[in-house]
This record gives sequence, C-alpha cells and structure tokens, in this order.
Amino acid sequence: MIKSSIYNGTVVHKRFKPKAHFFKYKIFSILIDLSELEILDKKIKFFSFNKFNLISFFEKDHGKRDGSSLINWVLEHLKKNNIKTEDIKIKLLCFPRILGYVFNPLSVFYIYDVNEQLISILYEVKNTFGEQHTYIFKNINNENLLKHSCSKKLYVSPFIEMDCNYRFKILKPADKILVIIDQYDQHGKILYASQDGQRVDFSSKEIIKAYLSHPIMTFKIIAAIHYEAFKLWIKGIKIVKKKIKIYNSVSIEN
Repeated sequence: MIKSSIYNGTVVHKRFKPKAHFFKYKIFSILIDLSELEILDKKIKFFSFNKFNLISFFEKDHGKRDGSSLINWVLEHLKKNNIKTEDIKIKLLCFPRILGYVFNPLSVFYIYDVNEQLISILYEVKNTFGEQHTYIFKNINNENLLKHSCSKKLYVSPFIEMDCNYRFKILKPADKILVIIDQYDQHGKILYASQDGQRVDFSSKEIIKAYLSHPIMTFKIIAAIHYEAFKLWIKGIKIVKKKIKIYNSVSIEN
C-alpha cells in the first residue's frame, strides 16, 4: 500500500504592514514517503524519480541540492540534533516538478518514529536568489497542532527586514494538511502565510487530475512571486537590500 499522498489546496499570503496586501491561489502538493520513491517511479504513470516526466521528484531540489541521498542528509542533521534515527520514517511535503520545473518556497520534512509519532520537523525555506535555509525542530509532544518559533535566518522577501521572528503552526498530516507561518518584527505581526490541502491517493489517476487542474502551477508560482513583489513596489513599500549570500545552511532550533 502506497503511503505517499497528494493534497489539493490553497496558498494564502496576507501582509499587514507597512501596507496591506493579500493574495490566494490554488495549488497541489505531494507528501512523499522518501522510502517509496523507487516504488512510485515504477508504479505511477506520469511520475518519475530523478528523471524527467510530466510530474517528477528530484533529490537535487532539496537537502544538499547536489543529487546525493536525501535520506542520508536528513539522518545526518537529526543526529546533530540528538534525535534518534533508528526505524524512522521520513515524509516530505513539497511541490513536485511539472514538466521539469519547480520552485519550493517552503518544504516540510516530517520525521516519524517506529510508533508513528512525530519526533522532528524540518522547515526548508528557499528564496528566489538560489539560497536555502533549513530550520530543525525536535518534537516532544503528541498534539495534533504543533507550534515552533525561531528567529529569521534567510533573506526571503525584499520588502521585509531580517530582524524578525517566525511562528510556525503545523497540523499533523492526515486527511488534511495545514502549515501556517506568522512573521513578526519588534512592532508586531508583518505577514501571515498558509498552505492547506485535502488528501487524495498518490495514483496515476490523481496525478493526471492534479496536472490537468494546474498544468503550469510551478511556473505560475515563480511568476506570482515576482508579480506580487511588483505590486508591493508599486504601493511604495521600501526594498530591503540583501547583505550576505548563502547557499545551504541549517540551524538547530531546540
């Protein structure tokens, strides 16, 4: 039985200051059990692992981003955070490649122990400058809605200062997914962002349905980012210059 899933849902962004701004669009995402990638490659038509297809998943889009084992990358950083790595299961929520292209502003790794309890969450954040930072949290409770907070460590929006904090809220994946990020500066909330979704099976049929519903989704995401940035610039919001360049970085947040 395939444990990976597809989620049909929406992305919402709401900016509160210095000027209000809002957008919302429909998307689909995949929740991949990393141990199933070879199986999915063989069983699911129109989906491939590390190869071009209508819908595909490439290891080089995540982790070290050099095509090396994504599972090994996760294990390496779990060990650094003193999180047990025996008999764990790793699932990754992300956008897939569509016709060979993808941009993932946020990808989420869910780490489960042998008893199906969530023991760690990794938030992998990318910007449009080719940079990436991963925030690693150890999970010590069994609540359905998990909460994490940390300081911002990656320049993302050119309209938001670096001196900010993130507050993550994340629902354990089941029939629904929900990821919420509230961003604060010293004067209050700047931004609310969320991604939700309703689960369907990871099957050839649902892959085709998702594609036909969003045939240029991954291209639309990057286009929408620049379009919304242009509208913010038109509104007169000050651009914050990026001061440092990073490629891949990781922070242990416990």
